Amino acid sequence: MQGTVECIVVIFEGAVMHMDKVRSKDGTLIAYERSGSGPALVLVHGTSADHTRWASVLPMLEQKFTIYTLDRRGRGQSGDSAVYSLEREYEDIAAVVSSIHEPVNLLGHSYGALICLEAALRVANLNKLILYEPSFRSDGLLYPPDIRARIQSLLDSGNRDEVLVVFFREVVGMPEDQIEALQNEPAWAGRLAAAHTILREFADEDYILDPQRFENLTVPTMLLQGSESPDYLKTATEILHAALPNSRVVVMPGQQHIAMRTAPEMFVRLVIEFLIGST
Repeated sequence: MQGTVECIVVIFEGAVMHMDKVRSKDGTLIAYERSGSGPALVLVHGTSADHTRWASVLPMLEQKFTIYTLDRRGRGQSGDSAVYSLEREYEDIAAVVSSIHEPVNLLGHSYGALICLEAALRVANLNKLILYEPSFRSDGLLYPPDIRARIQSLLDSGNRDEVLVVFFREVVGMPEDQIEALQNEPAWAGRLAAAHTILREFADEDYILDPQRFENLTVPTMLLQGSESPDYLKTATEILHAALPNSRVVVMPGQQHIAMRTAPEMFVRLVIEFLIGST
């Protein structure tokens, strides 16, 4: 049944981790870890990541919120389906949010931010929304024209590490020192395991934002942006800001696309100030 919560226990690096699962509309089980206390905050990661993407900010956020960090479909403890579509991902987030019987704050990063934007139209208990650099096409191509074929070739050859490097370097525009830092994180192993999901997430290039669909999305929304992020991400943020009736753009100086890792204190401060005010 959609929205039913199930509980599983996972052994992760020697520690016992309790994860719940919610059944999405198509029957796929979506896993999440719950921690902390306070108002509900659901965290949705981007491409190639899993729920551990938030490790650098989780301890600080747990002091203020009950955190729900989920594994998007196709990775971690979540299930998957034979056929992929963006619509199914919207439904996954909506299922998690709707299973929480209180007002929910929703925060999405990158591809996860695009999914959260659409999920916001499918839930009735959304309190506030934070979107950190969703990507979608404004005009022309969003990505290099040969990138899909090159990544497919790397996958076919089993070179998953290079798949991730190419993705972060040429699609995300991440500098080499940040890529190297990611490679040294424990979560890199999970990214390697989910590398095959990168190809299907080029679906955001086919997404067209229709401003009319969001005319009644009046929940307070913060659009986070790095001052040094690629222009195509800044453009998407500007377009989205114009489409949402109750949004604000907050620029993080000196940051790019992964401020939760490169400036965790700043990131958490902005989240807390927006969701519950200064403390």
